[in-house]
Amino acid sequence: MKHLDVKDVLTNKEYTGKEVTVCGWVRTARDSKNMAFFELNDGTSLKHIQVVIDKAVLNVDDEALKLGASVKVVGTAVEGRQELNEINAKEVVLLGASPADYPLQKKRHTLEFLRTMPHLRTRTNTFNAVLRVRSVMANSIHTYFQSHNYVYVNTPLITGSDCEGAGETFTVTTIGHSDKYKTSDEYYADDFFGRRATLSVSGQLEGEVAAMAMGKIYTFGPSFRAENSNTPRHVAEFWHVEPEVAFAELPDIIEIAEDMIKYIVRDVLEKCPEEIKFFDERFEKGLIDKLNNLINNDFAILDYTDAVKMLEESGKQFQYPVYWGADLQTEHERYITEEVYNKPVFITNYPKAIKSFYMKQNPDGKTVAATDLLVPGVGEIIGCSEREADYDKLMAAMKERNMKIEEYADYIDLRRFGSVPHSGFGLGFERIIMYVTGMTNIRDVILYPRTVGNIR
Repeated sequence: MKHLDVKDVLTNKEYTGKEVTVCGWVRTARDSKNMAFFELNDGTSLKHIQVVIDKAVLNVDDEALKLGASVKVVGTAVEGRQELNEINAKEVVLLGASPADYPLQKKRHTLEFLRTMPHLRTRTNTFNAVLRVRSVMANSIHTYFQSHNYVYVNTPLITGSDCEGAGETFTVTTIGHSDKYKTSDEYYADDFFGRRATLSVSGQLEGEVAAMAMGKIYTFGPSFRAENSNTPRHVAEFWHVEPEVAFAELPDIIEIAEDMIKYIVRDVLEKCPEEIKFFDERFEKGLIDKLNNLINNDFAILDYTDAVKMLEESGKQFQYPVYWGADLQTEHERYITEEVYNKPVFITNYPKAIKSFYMKQNPDGKTVAATDLLVPGVGEIIGCSEREADYDKLMAAMKERNMKIEEYADYIDLRRFGSVPHSGFGLGFERIIMYVTGMTNIRDVILYPRTVGNIR
């Protein structure tokens, strides 16, 4: 049906004094003897548009004034509160009734409660704002890379190799449970692909293939990790931004990562001021100042060895012990970012034993040219490294980990045919959304969170 967006009618003075038609869901309603008022939202704006009904001239179905009902309104746009337009209704048509047990009543609901109804929580102000910010950020990512001559590639979601080498993958099979096979090799040989296939944990390996021809590429799509982790930062299905850049060493990719993050944040501040203000008021006091501080200051760069020393000398009692060779935990990351630097920090040159096989080995023989970007309140949002371009060193690293060399034949070939220094990173899209919005649980920045024991 022909109608205008609520956002446009609210803010565009060209509609003031003119007849308009809008559609949406009733968010609030007040009824009196002579007048009735309700607020409508169609998802295009964080603010609702107020509809005014003069009962002397218009008889409205009571069902159209119930929370959650969907209606079409025809009326005259007039200037109302805060210089925003409202509508003096001439016609209100009930499109879809909403019963009295509609779960989203006027009171403010907890995020935990809203997670029990993912199909309805999107109608709240919080998720209205989250999804709009998410949309703007997704567009910002594409715009950033496209404007810097990157090629967007789509890497496979079904793969025969595990990029991270950790084995925490979802198996893809057409057979399912069966007692027919004596061994897993027999099982997979009879399956669709003739070998074990999994959902991809990362598009990096295939991204490197594209970068070795196109120079600069990026992927932006879902990744899947069967990590039995029930934390506010982990979901089994998440969105992943992964650029891969030929002829780039670690300092180059760090510079690219910082520039991209600042671009995204600057774009959101410009295009979603109402939403960011909402998050600042409701979820993280000082959020706007934090984001402005990010875009106006250089990120810190800290060597892993220095980070460990800093933690050891902090005088803090950490739950997890700190020593050279340990993987930094969330409590360590938050101390560094929140109590020492109060801004994003790149930790560089991690011990090779705790990092992936594909990372470039440093001359010291103990560390790799890798970095994680840590941000206050969230922890790691980017994992980054220069890739090992030396054939012999890559083979040695894979053999040390007892990896199946034959599963990585194409990847290894890249080191034989015109190998070049190259680097890339993976940005957890939901985690950067958490940072920008101040939301503290990853389940609240994705439409349908997939976690252990939850597939609703």
